[in-house]
Amino acid sequence: MEKTCFQIHGIPAILWGSGSNKVYLYIHGQAGRKEEAETFAHIGCHYGWQVLSIDLPEHGERKKDTNSFDPWHVVPELLSVMEYIKGRWTHISLFANSIGAWFSMLSFENEPLEKSLFVSPILDMNQLISDMMLRANVSETELERERSIPTASGQTLSWEYLLYARNHPITKWKVPTAILYGEHDELTDRTVVENFVQRFHCNLTIMKNGEHWFHTPEQLEVLNNWIETRLRE
Repeated sequence: MEKTCFQIHGIPAILWGSGSNKVYLYIHGQAGRKEEAETFAHIGCHYGWQVLSIDLPEHGERKKDTNSFDPWHVVPELLSVMEYIKGRWTHISLFANSIGAWFSMLSFENEPLEKSLFVSPILDMNQLISDMMLRANVSETELERERSIPTASGQTLSWEYLLYARNHPITKWKVPTAILYGEHDELTDRTVVENFVQRFHCNLTIMKNGEHWFHTPEQLEVLNNWIETRLRE
């Protein structure tokens, strides 16, 4: 499989596969990096797709970036990447993982994507932050006063981030979408996923005993089989 490393407007990227007029943009989640797209690319290239993966701020080659893994930095970047893609490919689809799905929906609601594949997507950031605040016993008043509060989970609650999430709910998503969701996903409640699926007419696959992070041999087998099925359609 061909692999080309380059940059898009300063964003580290990898293009996987030989020439094609079809491309999947691969968006990783938190703690991910562009290289993780390799397994997906092997499957995608078999079905005639190229795969373009990038490093989001503070990840991969950009770990030295600071205070930029947030939607007001990521969304403009993703839009610039999409403009690059539209100038080079005819058929464009999306694969996104976890928070990468949320960033993608914020960025691409008006883009002519043919299909999107979401794995363990964050679909309601406002709800997720509210749940984190509840677990950390942090009130809105406290967060507004302090602006940011580190939690025992390692995540930092941010008043600015909460306001952004509330002001930018996902209200439009017309892309035909398939979702793979773990039954025991600790970040997104099943009711949130089911409501999203019903609202936007998505295809939903639930892995029994699955988690948010698909990483065990059994989970990875389910993930890869799901990808194979979706790309074969």
